[in-house]
Amino acid sequence: MSFTSSRPENRRQVTDARALRALAHPLRLALLNHLMAFGTQTASQCAEVVGSTASNCSYHLRSLARYGLVESVDPEDGRERPWRSTATGLQFGGTDDPAVALGADTVERVLVEKQIDDEAALTHRAVAGRDALPADWKDAMRLSGYALRMTPDELRDLGDRLDALIRPYIGLTRKDAPEGSEVVALHLNAYRHPDARTS
Repeated sequence: MSFTSSRPENRRQVTDARALRALAHPLRLALLNHLMAFGTQTASQCAEVVGSTASNCSYHLRSLARYGLVESVDPEDGRERPWRSTATGLQFGGTDDPAVALGADTVERVLVEKQIDDEAALTHRAVAGRDALPADWKDAMRLSGYALRMTPDELRDLGDRLDALIRPYIGLTRKDAPEGSEVVALHLNAYRHPDARTS
């Protein structure tokens, strides 16, 4: 399943408590993640991937639309309505209102934990299906872990430089995707090791 989108980059900061609450629903989050990875899709196409029904997906897509997270697109064939994400990336938090910040932190923690679980499940599926991949995709697959020694400033700088390196390849915004390109999942997690001694 590949697509060409080349939309302008639109990274959205989500601070609205209602939008955060809408994203806390696992099916809504799965739908949004799917639209952000694969571009415009119908509820039926989404249902095949997220393991639900088209009518249930339609309901949850409409809920996401109420908070401006997805939007309907005019159907090309005049039949089923396609949907797309309104943003090409999301960030959470960043509000000065203490009441909203507390709720946002709680929902963000739930979303991050769900994302970690989803990424682990996706990686398990990729590893399980690796023998069926064409040789070039199999050889290109990378699963690496590193134990780095750095300061918080170095970690922040590394994250910024990795983001700048990766950003030109984001599926929703890439204008020059060559023939044969497909959606690739890349997950980078960097944090002080939980077993590190407190200074």
